[in-house]
Amino acid sequence: MSLKLYLLRHGETVYSRTGGYCGVTDPELTPEGTLMAKSFAEVYCNIPWNAVYVSPMKRTIATAKPLCDAIGMEMQLRDGLREINYGEWEGKTADYVKEHFADDYVRWLTEPAWNPPTGGETSVQIASRASLVISEIEEKYPTGNVLVVSHKATIRIILCSLLGIDLGRYRDRINALAASVSVVKFDTHGPLLEVLGDRYHMPEHLRAMPGT
Repeated sequence: MSLKLYLLRHGETVYSRTGGYCGVTDPELTPEGTLMAKSFAEVYCNIPWNAVYVSPMKRTIATAKPLCDAIGMEMQLRDGLREINYGEWEGKTADYVKEHFADDYVRWLTEPAWNPPTGGETSVQIASRASLVISEIEEKYPTGNVLVVSHKATIRIILCSLLGIDLGRYRDRINALAASVSVVKFDTHGPLLEVLGDRYHMPEHLRAMPGT
């Protein structure tokens, strides 16, 4: 038996609905986001979980809570799973950033691995902190199922890191809609992507939401 890592993005927030930059900003889930979390718990509660690792943000904790309550498991909070720090772009729209931080925005779009949002984090920095959590999971749970509840950019960067994809291309190669789950199996030849961005645990009306 191998380790299976389930990477779940948090449910919908106001920012994931509007597309505003939200990293260290800490909004609650919307009512629909709460339903997304409950839907995940209802479908996945019968899997024998070894552990649940969670970013210490309100939106990720609220997403993990229905499952943890259902299975009677305490979530393990890890700072390494936090979302990208958008620095001075936090809470701003893309149009605002294009106008007020034009040079940094172009550099970030071109090569985000090494160019951060103004005052924020690069994807290399995110991969570095998140990889410590993944290494901890691999060491503690070499077999079985582990859930990681995190954020859009962080999950995409973790997947790129595990799969050998250029970190600078995380937005171009992988998507992670609100409350979607991706599954990576750690096998003899290394990490194998088995599921990417699945949302079929949710009712159709929730799946139809954009979930940016």
